[in-house]
Amino acid sequence: MWWRPNAASNSVGNLILHLNGNVRQWLVASFNRWEDDRNRPAEFAAQDGISASALLEKLGATIEEAAEVLARLTEGDLLARYEIQGYNVSGLEAVFQVVEHFGMHYGQILYIAKNLCGKDLGFYSELNKTGRTDCRP
Repeated sequence: MWWRPNAASNSVGNLILHLNGNVRQWLVASFNRWEDDRNRPAEFAAQDGISASALLEKLGATIEEAAEVLARLTEGDLLARYEIQGYNVSGLEAVFQVVEHFGMHYGQILYIAKNLCGKDLGFYSELNKTGRTDCRP
């Protein structure tokens, strides 16, 4: 979870903390008009101390909050302007930023996992008659 290939790279743990911070800042806090209390540098500075299950639980809770926000958005919310992380964006731009950002870092997480495991992660195993070959024992 906390392995880094070098000092210029992030661990899976850092990327999960970063995704959590991004979703919370850009969707949950912004659309709820909450104070922005994100500590972005801390997301990248962490090197251990949080288990994989705790990280995933934290991200899962944030994703649930984001889903609740997205379910109630109106056209007005999507057209309104928001100041987020120094950017002035529409609500729709904020949503698209989170989707793109999440996809990019999720891809990095998958690449790290495949690199460490040396195996197919099995996302399309239902299409493969040989079955799932993932990193689990």
